[in-house]
This record gives sequence, C-alpha cells and structure tokens, in this order.
Amino acid sequence: MSASSQSVGVIGLGIIGSRVAEHVEKGGHPVSVWSRTPRPLPNFLGSALAVAQAAQVIQIFVRDAEALLEVVADMHPALTPQHIVMCHSTVSAEAVRKAAALIADTGAAFLDAPFTGSKMAAAGGQLVYYVAGDQAAIEAVTPILELSSKSILSFGSQIGDATVLKIATNLVSASVMGALAEAAAITQQQGVPLSQLLVALQNNANNSTLIQMKLPGVIAGNYEPHFSLKNMLKDAQYAQLLARDKSITTPVLDATAAVMETAMQAGHAEEDFSVLALNLPVTAEKS
Repeated sequence: MSASSQSVGVIGLGIIGSRVAEHVEKGGHPVSVWSRTPRPLPNFLGSALAVAQAAQVIQIFVRDAEALLEVVADMHPALTPQHIVMCHSTVSAEAVRKAAALIADTGAAFLDAPFTGSKMAAAGGQLVYYVAGDQAAIEAVTPILELSSKSILSFGSQIGDATVLKIATNLVSASVMGALAEAAAITQQQGVPLSQLLVALQNNANNSTLIQMKLPGVIAGNYEPHFSLKNMLKDAQYAQLLARDKSITTPVLDATAAVMETAMQAGHAEEDFSVLALNLPVTAEKS
C-alpha cells in the first residue's frame, strides 16, 4: 500500500493536533478526527473507536496519561495488525509503556512519538518528532510525519525513551523561562528597559530560540498561549516523577514547578507558560 493512500486518524484537536490534521489532509490523506470537545468538522467522528475503525494510522494528541489510556482502551476492539498508533502526547513514560502493552495483543504497531514545537511550529509544519519503536513502523509513517515536521529523530526501539527525552527537554525550557522571568524583573526594577535586556541576550552565549520567542511577549505583556502553563507544569511533574524513581534531587526543577503552581492558582493556567513573569514585578512596556 502506498504512503499516499493511507487513511489517518487524529485524536485530540488542541493547538497542535488541529494543525497537524490540516497538514495531513492537505498532503492528500483521508483524515478522520475526534476530540472530547466536539468540533464542527465534516470528518469529526463520534469516538476514538470510530476513528480506529476508519483509519490505519492514528496520531494521538491528548493532554495527559489518563486521557491516553482511555483512548487506547476505546480503540482496542478495532485495532488490527494493519494499524500503526502514534502517541504524540507528552505523558508519563509509565503511561506510554502501558499504552504500548495494551495495544501489543492486537498486533498493531505502537510508536512513542512526542514532539517539540508550539503553535507557530505546528502551523508552519515545522514540528520535530522524537520517535522510538519498531523501525519498520517508523519508516511506514515517516511520509505522514513529514507533512507536519521539519525533522524526525529516531531514538531506537525502546518504548518510553523518546518520552523521557521530551520530558527532559521541557524541564530545561521551564527552568530557563523561570530564570528569564527573574532576569526581567531585576532588569526592569533597576530602571533598565527590558528591550535592552533582549539586545544583551541576543549577543550573549546563553542566547537561545526560547529566549527570543518568549522575552518579546513578556516585554509586551502578551501571554497568548503557544504552550500553556498548565501543560508545562504537567510536564514538570512528570520530570519530578522520573527523578524520584531514581532518587535524583531536582532543586532547580522543584523551584520552577513551585512558581508555576503559584501562577496556576492565580488563574493563569490557560496562558502561555511565559506568564511566570507575572509572578514577579514585571510590567508590559509601551512600544
């Protein structure tokens, strides 16, 4: 069967899943979709089970471990050796392995395939997928993943390894944002414009894509969600679980998670995780 004839199901139509579904459909694949929140789409089906009945390749973008396992259980009766199921959600490594085990007895292939990239990357088809699992299955779905990505990184056959790597990278992102928020507060409260901090960082060894994405929003007071605070806190908590499993202490992560928890309690769950800056005396600057 040619890659172009594969039917694709997308489960979870949030910021990323909805945009991935658009890319796959534009790529010429029949696409069926479902999410817990109904959407007025002609190809929106009634359940995850219905998606599995309609599609051979299934891309899952649900929020958390509980949702992943619920979706897998619902799809289970319809799965066959002709199916390939990809978990793109950032959930616990334990949940990914449980999902793989549940699917194994159907003969379907399961890929651990989280991604990096937020709203703009998804809209531009510039996600990066971290993938672990059967190499033949990875090769079979590569043309589909290429429709929404700029890179597909293979991390071997061990289910869960790609998820561990994704959680580890988000730990770094959260911690950098926490430090950036503190740097912004100090800079502004000392009477130095935040625009000058941006220039200084652009010419510093610690400059990064993340800093250049997030600091302009902090300067403008714009916290439109590209990656929400509630999702970053969730991922930080998964990182804490991985660390505790191996008796690793994480003082930087723990401090950042505590700041995120405070921001959550202040009502900022749905805003971008850069909203951490509002926990400190950082105010928007007039352009």
